[in-house]
Amino acid sequence: MGLFDRLRGNDTPRVAFIGIDGLPHRLVADNPDTFPTLSTIADKGDGGPIDSVVPPESSACWPALTSGVNPGETGVYGFQDREVGSYDTYVPMGRDVQATRVWDRVTEAGLNATVMNVPVTFPPQRTVQRMVSGYLSPDVDKAAHPEELRKYLTESDYRLSVNAKLGHRKDKAEFIEQARQTLDARAEAFSRYVEMDDWDLFVGVFSTPDRINHFLWGDYEDGGPYREDMLAFYAALDEHIGNIRKALPNDVRLVVGSTHGFARLRYDVYCNEWLEREGWLSYEGGDDHGSLSDIAGDARAYSLVPGRFYLNVEGREPDGVVPESEYEAVREELRAELEAWEGPNGNPVAKRVVERETVFRGDHDAIAPDLVVIPHEGFDLKSGFRPHDAVFDPDGPRTGMHTFEDAALFIDHPDAKVEDADLLDVAPTLLRLLDVDYGRTDLDGASLI
Repeated sequence: MGLFDRLRGNDTPRVAFIGIDGLPHRLVADNPDTFPTLSTIADKGDGGPIDSVVPPESSACWPALTSGVNPGETGVYGFQDREVGSYDTYVPMGRDVQATRVWDRVTEAGLNATVMNVPVTFPPQRTVQRMVSGYLSPDVDKAAHPEELRKYLTESDYRLSVNAKLGHRKDKAEFIEQARQTLDARAEAFSRYVEMDDWDLFVGVFSTPDRINHFLWGDYEDGGPYREDMLAFYAALDEHIGNIRKALPNDVRLVVGSTHGFARLRYDVYCNEWLEREGWLSYEGGDDHGSLSDIAGDARAYSLVPGRFYLNVEGREPDGVVPESEYEAVREELRAELEAWEGPNGNPVAKRVVERETVFRGDHDAIAPDLVVIPHEGFDLKSGFRPHDAVFDPDGPRTGMHTFEDAALFIDHPDAKVEDADLLDVAPTLLRLLDVDYGRTDLDGASLI
């Protein structure tokens, strides 16, 4: 539906959603001068902190946010998932998402959707108006559809992601410069297609903030040399959102949301190293191992990032040794040890330990973890199948970690109420604003309008 059609009276409600990977609400609340646009949206509509999903890992978060259902329905639990009935693992991509995305519902309702840079959407769907897939896409040429979009992006300065290896360097200048270039080019592309005004739903995701936070959060919290660079990056992000907001026609509602919070990282924690030292996990082939497929037949448990713990269950895993009749008892034993687990400073690692049935419900829960640890701030839970000298590593290059609490949501609508909300409420809110119907039991979240 184009602008001319709208002027003829065929208009419908329209929504623009700007996603931000990893923006914590408290960063906005503590720095209102850096975020005048988001602060204004909160004042005129509403904004506040929301909870993420379990686990709060971007590959799990984006399918949940864009579908309104938990990982038990999306089938995506993290950056690395396990094949059903196998120890083989894979990196989930768009075709691995088993749930209906919000833009699919919009398209099925006869409306147009432009979707740009959402992680876990490769390859691009040809059933929507236009799409460029986000993080984990191999290159722009393969990630964009239709041809007009592909041609524009490949001929511009647009890039899919920042080179994280630059963040590992002590001198962060090149990393910060590339992050800013990526941000600016993405904002330019978003503005181009926002101004085309031929869509009913626009979805555009800024993923660079997650990278910035991983490598500069320590500077922000500790007053390090790159603190002002980080705030300058966010001031530019807010300005870009402000420019998009100004460019939106009056009939478009704007929603801005993030996937998870951030906190200061003190230790990378290698969960499989801990399991091995505690007698839960062993490997074939001595010290020459590096993947889940190398675990030995007597292993009782293993872990996948972030903080997902699986029992090696008889009949479920290929070489499972934990009988189903002992499942609850063994899981309770592991839970107790996880709850008692202490870091080098004597502080507990786990803030809470969550059972699979508490947070994962749906037709695709066969690979759901048996327990998920939500860690205390400071402990970033890795899997680490390769041997490590220690369970806790204080010297990693990253200084920021994801948190379940303190994702952010801002809704430019006077009736919005962002309270007691989580990531699963975003999709139903967008559909409510678009006046697109869905079944009462289709989504796990609820509209905040």
